[in-house]
Amino acid sequence: MKNTNRPLSPHLQIYRFSLTMALSIVHRITGVGLYLGTGLLAWWLIAAAMGPDQLDFVNLVLGSWLGQLVLFGFTWALFHHMLGGIKHFIWDTGSGLEPANRQLLSWINIFGGLALTGLTWVFLVWV
Repeated sequence: MKNTNRPLSPHLQIYRFSLTMALSIVHRITGVGLYLGTGLLAWWLIAAAMGPDQLDFVNLVLGSWLGQLVLFGFTWALFHHMLGGIKHFIWDTGSGLEPANRQLLSWINIFGGLALTGLTWVFLVWV
């Protein structure tokens, strides 16, 4: 006989989509992006070690509008992922778990990543 009083295991049809859930997904995506983007850094370092001709080619590729867009996205992923890690560290200490604080930390994660990316590019790339 089947026991019909057993609780159902939670799944996506039960949970209401939230900001923290979305940021969890984005955190995983940025982690993969950072993993792949590290190849660009390795490519640049290897080209620098090989000589000026190879470095000029890599700088030409990364200096194009598409290369700059990829590097901008890599920078954003780096800051967003870092702030997400800090947010999770705060949660691991038992702080910031109340709904209002979770929302605040999530918004800080979003706007902080954008602000740090913008400041980095303004002061370290464009100036």
